[in-house]
Amino acid sequence: MSYTTNPALPRVRMEAVRLVRQGKSTREVARHLGYSQAAIVQWMKRSHQLPSNARVIPTQSSRPHRHPDMLSGEVIKAILDHRHQYGRCAEVIHYQLTKDGYCVSLSSVKRTLKRNGLTYPSKWKKWHQYPPRPIAEKPGILVQIDTMWDGERAEGFSAYALLDTCSRWVYAEASEKINAQQSSWFVRRAQKSIPYQLATIQSDHGSEFAKWFTKQLISQDIQHRHSRVRRPTDNGHIERFMRTLQQECLHRIPRTHKAWEKAIPDFIHYYNTERPHMGLNMKTPLEVITSY
Repeated sequence: MSYTTNPALPRVRMEAVRLVRQGKSTREVARHLGYSQAAIVQWMKRSHQLPSNARVIPTQSSRPHRHPDMLSGEVIKAILDHRHQYGRCAEVIHYQLTKDGYCVSLSSVKRTLKRNGLTYPSKWKKWHQYPPRPIAEKPGILVQIDTMWDGERAEGFSAYALLDTCSRWVYAEASEKINAQQSSWFVRRAQKSIPYQLATIQSDHGSEFAKWFTKQLISQDIQHRHSRVRRPTDNGHIERFMRTLQQECLHRIPRTHKAWEKAIPDFIHYYNTERPHMGLNMKTPLEVITSY
């Protein structure tokens, strides 16, 4: 972290240096800008270390230059030499160094390799872009989707749900499987039944919302956006609806797939047309949609 977060201060420092170079004294510049004379003197010293065409004097980091428990140069050299010679992972390097009599932790070995650019990204790690979250000014601009599973994977069953963040209009179905193909079919059926056009769908990083699902949405002129990793509040509306669905509907019926198939559509109709929402000033989703 820097000593100050004032974005204008680098420019002010260079302005003080310019005034001194024009013939004013450091005391006059300090009085003019409202800083101490010692600060002006320090800025003058730093200006000599910068290129002649520099326009600002950047703010330095407040991070200490050294730590009392930092690794010695000998240990760092041993870590790097072992990596260059054998190409082994941090765990093996840590074991070998400990065996050779060095006192170093595994986290320190990993940190040293990372700082020297000797780590490699995992080929299994999924990289997603996070474009700016659209503002849900109208129905369909931002729609959240999620799944819910009940019971064991081999014997249980699931449900899909899709919610518009503007009007809180929802569409949900019971499903025996959860995969990318089922997710795509669910969105197609939802688009046919909801009274607005889908523009952007936001999901978590589940395998049912992977790259193939994204391509299917793009073919329908629908943008796909992922929520941030370990940030369930990004999809807070659909998460809260899943809880409402369980409390007000599913826990009152038998835990069977047929019961879910019959009860969920009835509850969705009640939720969209009759159930008042405190977040909508006691309006129903249907009343909000008809107002646009």
